Amino acid sequence: MNTDQLRNPVAPGEPAPDFMLPAANGSGTISLADYRGNTPVFLGILVGLWCPFCRRAIAQMAANEPKLKAIGVETVGIVATPPDNAKLYFKFRPSHLRLAADPELSTHRAYGLPKPNPTPEFMHALEATKINPDGALPEPLPVEQAAAAIGKLDGYVENETDRADMRRQWPQLKGQFLIDRGGVVRWASIAGDVETIGKFPPTDEILAAARSL
Repeated sequence: MNTDQLRNPVAPGEPAPDFMLPAANGSGTISLADYRGNTPVFLGILVGLWCPFCRRAIAQMAANEPKLKAIGVETVGIVATPPDNAKLYFKFRPSHLRLAADPELSTHRAYGLPKPNPTPEFMHALEATKINPDGALPEPLPVEQAAAAIGKLDGYVENETDRADMRRQWPQLKGQFLIDRGGVVRWASIAGDVETIGKFPPTDEILAAARSL
């Protein structure tokens, strides 16, 4: 798959790139340095709220958060939309997660998350590959149809900021990382092709990796 990423994805054993970003659903800033030396972190790097798979990933992270916290791991999410748009969303869909706003995808680049080039082959794969990431649909659908169907199920109505985010970001992929208290990545799950679009790592896999930190 051709991509325009600037570096390879951060791999287990490598230092986790630090970041300092405005909070997406609160005040102040969120930094990875806040946790270094104190607690491991499960970090989910998502794209904008226009992405229905990312909105559902936030819900999955929120469901997993108390399970991770019980074994000493904190959870942080990064959402690629301006803080004001994020705050509007979370005003009506509150989340207890610590979420940061990164509309310019600086953390995606720092962590080497792939952004495929929309070649004819990639576009064909989007049309030909059927997905049903969390089982919410009656049957798998082509990626764009699956996204539209999940958006309809969720009752989500995009605004102009969402549309601008999508134009700038698509088809940026996502990733999740477990980072130990020393700031080193120990586990990673990175979307790498069309078939992985929308998928979130199984809870059992995340918890097993977290227990090994």
